[in-house]
Amino acid sequence: MDMITRRLTSLLLLSTALSMPTWALAQTAPSAEEAGKPTAAAAQSDFQQPEVSIPGMVDAVVITANRSGNVVRTGSQVVSVLSAAEIARTGEGNIAGALTRVTGVTLVGNGYVYVRGLGDRYSLALLNGSPLPSPEPLKRVVPLDLFPSRVIASSLVQKSYSANFPGEFGGGVINLTTRSIPSEGFISIGGSVSGDTETTNQLGYDYYGSKSDWTGFDNGNRDTPSALAAFFASGERISSGKVNTADIASQLVNSRNGVVQKWNHLPANYSMDITAAKPFDLDSMDLGVIGTIGFSNRWSTRDAQIQSSLNADLEDKESDFRRVSTDNRMVLNGLFGASLGFGENKIRWTNLYVHDTIKNTRLAMGRRGGTNVDYMQQNTGWFERQLVNTQLVGEFRPMDKLNVDVRANYANTQRKAPAELSLEYVRTNAAADPFGQYFVNRLNNGNGGDARISYSDLDEDLWSGGVDATYKLVPGFAATVGYAYVHTDRDSSRRDFQFQASNTFPRGVDMLRPDLLLAPAIIKNFNIALVDTNEGNPAFRAQLQNHAAYGKLNGTVFQDLDFDVGARYETARLKVAPTEVFKTPGASLASTRQNESYWLPSATATWRGIQDSQIRLSASKTIARPQFRELIYQFYFDPDSNRMYRGNPLLTDSKLTNLEGRYEWYFASDQRLTVAGFYKTIDRPIESFVSGSDLSTSFANAPKAKLYGAELEVQKYFDLSDFKGDFWASRRLVAIANYTYSKSELQVSASDTVAVFAATSTKATDYFTDGAPLTGQSDHVVNLQFGLEDTERLSQQTLLINYASKRVTSRGLVNSGQPDVEAYPGTRIDFVARQGLELWGREVELKFEARNLTGVGYEEYQKAGKNRVDVNTYDVGRFFSIGASAKF
Repeated sequence: MDMITRRLTSLLLLSTALSMPTWALAQTAPSAEEAGKPTAAAAQSDFQQPEVSIPGMVDAVVITANRSGNVVRTGSQVVSVLSAAEIARTGEGNIAGALTRVTGVTLVGNGYVYVRGLGDRYSLALLNGSPLPSPEPLKRVVPLDLFPSRVIASSLVQKSYSANFPGEFGGGVINLTTRSIPSEGFISIGGSVSGDTETTNQLGYDYYGSKSDWTGFDNGNRDTPSALAAFFASGERISSGKVNTADIASQLVNSRNGVVQKWNHLPANYSMDITAAKPFDLDSMDLGVIGTIGFSNRWSTRDAQIQSSLNADLEDKESDFRRVSTDNRMVLNGLFGASLGFGENKIRWTNLYVHDTIKNTRLAMGRRGGTNVDYMQQNTGWFERQLVNTQLVGEFRPMDKLNVDVRANYANTQRKAPAELSLEYVRTNAAADPFGQYFVNRLNNGNGGDARISYSDLDEDLWSGGVDATYKLVPGFAATVGYAYVHTDRDSSRRDFQFQASNTFPRGVDMLRPDLLLAPAIIKNFNIALVDTNEGNPAFRAQLQNHAAYGKLNGTVFQDLDFDVGARYETARLKVAPTEVFKTPGASLASTRQNESYWLPSATATWRGIQDSQIRLSASKTIARPQFRELIYQFYFDPDSNRMYRGNPLLTDSKLTNLEGRYEWYFASDQRLTVAGFYKTIDRPIESFVSGSDLSTSFANAPKAKLYGAELEVQKYFDLSDFKGDFWASRRLVAIANYTYSKSELQVSASDTVAVFAATSTKATDYFTDGAPLTGQSDHVVNLQFGLEDTERLSQQTLLINYASKRVTSRGLVNSGQPDVEAYPGTRIDFVARQGLELWGREVELKFEARNLTGVGYEEYQKAGKNRVDVNTYDVGRFFSIGASAKF
């Protein structure tokens, strides 16, 4: 904690010494009532623009609260803004789901947002303008499903680059702004109950764990056992023969983590939250505080088909399993903020806490290797993620023409996955085998069966600070200069152990259930050993340090032509190196050191010479860096995707050139039609490839890629007051539609080479196919919203339709000519209704959600002619929720 305090103090002193920076706020902040529970009228009115925090964007984004104050229209860059009202209209529980309604944005996996078909590595997520660390082993970007929508006041997606943003900008930047201080004090309490047709009251699986599992916090049952902790501390290698593995193995498996229980009727989901805020008038100063806390508990069961093939024609299946997986997800979140205003100056302190736990239980049965042998697999896991963030921001105006702001931020993420247990039982189905009709586990002694346990831990600290200053040179012209600093430090480890029995392991004992099979008496009596299967490279440390200086000039020439030009000079020192955890070092371990610097220019011109319309043109250069784990030559199994990954220390940065043209027509208040075209080239894009009989995924820099496409967006309101009756007097019809077409292609020629660590081939065509699309990109994305809402009080009924065409999620075996693995999201229809009432003198909001009404499932597959392999395919239930909140 002393180190944290010292670093935070240093950042503040540094920023202050640099003359106190620019923290750009948008127009007047909405009250908590408007942010958390807006009326339909508030959603429409330009007086209720959302608060948006963007570093170094004062003149572009600071808008006074008047009817021309539309950030999307008046901002100097291409932006889309989801206000609190718009987030509430979607009814989404986390911000990742709400962002899928933005033009060109799709959601892939667990909360990773793709902008214009570019993967999460090409998108940047900020919280109040400051970067965030990730709790995910395979990512450096934070998954946005961590952020409940109740703590977010607005979300801005900027698709054209400007120099005040970090250089890692490909598809766009997503800036989340937390709720601010209201003008009036209040307390709001809410809750909901929900369920889905595939999970609630249906069959699922669970294991005991601990009596506090329902909270998302373990009661100590999952703490590292004493013998294992002593082994870790000793620095010894199991392979040295000096470690008594029986003592360690005897403490690892018990009835709490080894016995899977069938639950015939899984319970419903529930959530609850409370928010309170209070402003204080301190004569010459204004003080305000806001706090919110929420908790949710949700169940999800997936009955999936899991298959693989090694053939180009997919005729024969290497494996074919049916896997039923049940997740119990518990999320605790809290926000505390304080704001102090004096004159035209303001200091804000914001603190965010998110604790997100998934308790996973899986059972699978199937065959592999073309035999008639049955395999039954059992997995139990506990994946605990945590984000802690504290930010201090100062906004100052020392003179009429100068705005200077300062920001300092510290964030920590952790991910703990203790005792991931995996077991496999075998049934030979051989008539000659007296045990052929029974499932047995021979504990990897050459006669079938397996048992493994893993302990993984991730801890990442991120320090950032910055200073911006904007000076109004002459009327219509302003210059901005700024400095930004980011330091990321990640420690990650994963220890994998396998139980091994001798060939003399007796028949009959191998039929015992896991907790009895691996009970202390069995382990010691039959000499069951423990093997460290990841002795070569079990841990690594990664550091990334950025310094950036930038300048921008914006203004208006020829009365109708606005411009924003700038350049950013950014340096990056990246180091990823294995951590030696043993006192007797092994073979030399591969590490990566990079020291890069870039000049990144940006320019945007906006011509406003047509009444109610404008045309934008923008151009920029940006970069994309490899993720930390992608640079480590270390095997890692990801239970979410059911895939094995291995890094490549030879990866380098990608360079992007971005071009865009856009026409915008604002034909009425908060109503618009926009048409845009974009084109990007990527030099050395980082792409995945699959190799080996285990179908492991690795990464390399493909030679080149290009991405191009178009966007169409329309937002229109229809007044219904002409209809007879009081019901229609204040109602209107809301119609919002957007469509994105994007096309990407890898460009690979026979003479191109790639660098892959420890590989025998450097030919690019051995890893990538010319013309193949980038992973994660859908050619077509459509979002439709049709709603009926009251402009004078809260009453909304909204139908939401989302469509995404198929996209590549992983590569097939290139050397064998396999097709890529594709996913087909399909069409999803949701319905959300919100109604405001006054009961017993209190404001009450009722909410109803019906999601996935089309019952569309998840399909991830390979196809070759008439043959299809379902890599991960399962049904997704229809989801229903009812909730209420009351304001006091």
